[in-house]
Amino acid sequence: MADENNTPAAAGEPTEGTAAAKQKTPRRKKTAAATIHAAPKAAPAKTQSTKRKIYSESQKADLLKAISAQIAEGKGPLREVVKGAGISMQTYYLWQRHEKPVAKKNGKPAASKVAKVSSGGHELAELVQLEAENQRLRLLLAEKLRAENLELRKRLGMN
Repeated sequence: MADENNTPAAAGEPTEGTAAAKQKTPRRKKTAAATIHAAPKAAPAKTQSTKRKIYSESQKADLLKAISAQIAEGKGPLREVVKGAGISMQTYYLWQRHEKPVAKKNGKPAASKVAKVSSGGHELAELVQLEAENQRLRLLLAEKLRAENLELRKRLGMN
């Protein structure tokens, strides 16, 4: 009888011990799927704290002046001062770039060149003054041409 119990295993028939090993239980569903569905619910709370702020032109100018004053005082590197003001570096550089054309229209950079060069020689100072006048006239001409172009577009109905 002992031989009868051993023969099925030798013949390739499954016994109780080997049958349990061959049968696999179905896998559980991953729990990560549940956390993915829960993530969008948490996202709106995050966007409420990072709501976009809209600054007026005077607020932008005040912030830029405050940042430049803090840098001049040596309160820290530019990155820290800008972050402390509550804006990003990209915003700072964007605002700064939009501020500079206003300064050029006023003629401030050309006047500073004249002051620096006037001590160097009379002819060179005259040349710099002529260049500044030339720049001012070019800006005036460009402004008039833009106005004329706009008027022509209105007449032709191209707006």
